[in-house]
Amino acid sequence: MSAPPERVTIKDVAAAAGVSKGAVSLAFNHKPGVSEATRDRIFAAARQLGWAPNSSARNLSRKSADAIGLAVCRPARLLGLEPFYMEFISGIESVLVEHDCSLLLRLVGSLDEEIQLQQRWWRERQVGGSILVDFHRRDPRVEPLRKLGLPAVGVGHPDLTGGFPSLWTDDATAVAEAVRYLAALGHRRIARVGGPTGLGHSAIRADAFERTMRELGLSGGRHVETGFSGDEGARATRMLLLATDRPTAIVYDNDIMAVAGLGVATEMGVSVPDDLSLLAWDDSQLCRLTHPTLTAMSHDVHGFGAEAARVLFDVIAGKEVASRPVSTPSLVPRGSTAPPRR
Repeated sequence: MSAPPERVTIKDVAAAAGVSKGAVSLAFNHKPGVSEATRDRIFAAARQLGWAPNSSARNLSRKSADAIGLAVCRPARLLGLEPFYMEFISGIESVLVEHDCSLLLRLVGSLDEEIQLQQRWWRERQVGGSILVDFHRRDPRVEPLRKLGLPAVGVGHPDLTGGFPSLWTDDATAVAEAVRYLAALGHRRIARVGGPTGLGHSAIRADAFERTMRELGLSGGRHVETGFSGDEGARATRMLLLATDRPTAIVYDNDIMAVAGLGVATEMGVSVPDDLSLLAWDDSQLCRLTHPTLTAMSHDVHGFGAEAARVLFDVIAGKEVASRPVSTPSLVPRGSTAPPRR
């Protein structure tokens, strides 16, 4: 495998513009001493080479970081409501404080926008590395960010992360446990309200759901692909409960959708858990604040974020890092699941 391309330096810009390094510094700091024509020539050379001044003045030879990056392709309003990312970020921050390091968090509207953002962060020396999340199958970020030489850790199964060191939860095993638990209670019509199958972890969960239903001989399963917001979870639940063969149990991909689903059941006069069992994912505080409390697949999201940060610091320091799973989500039964009423 070829070595990643070296970063463009101020010396390269100076050579391309035919000036000294001091002249480049004067131009970018808007100091007197260079003519407008020279300044324009320096800026043109910098743009052509993809160079920008070192905004953090960090000495790269230290193999350390003043900041690490995290870009999330979610609407700002949804991110603020989603317990998973709040817990995940708090876990990252718990490690950053030990390193006197900051988190540079940005919300992006597309993966192409994230690629450009990560390239700019790295070329401008704003980050020492990044945590990459929400991988897609054949994720378009992998190739350009590997070529860039960006130190990064992928949060996702190694099949998705394209060679970046990765951490992941065994979602397939967790989904199978959830379905088998509901089947053991006597449910035969089990539905799943999941995220977009374009997301790698959503696709893994969808495949595991369908496979486990087949293995158990259950033909009444239904999968509804949606977003992760409460509104979309409520809409999907309402659609399922209006069907003539409505499910007796629903598995949700996050807590927000499960809480919204519980609200829809109440609205429609469907008793939880007598007429309908609900099972959430992640097990945030939300699951313990509802009535009835929500059964959930629980995992240590705070610890997940902390471990991702620790691994990234190892990558930045040049250590050999192996991809590995974190703890598998485990079932926590509560008041929202019970045998279906005959």
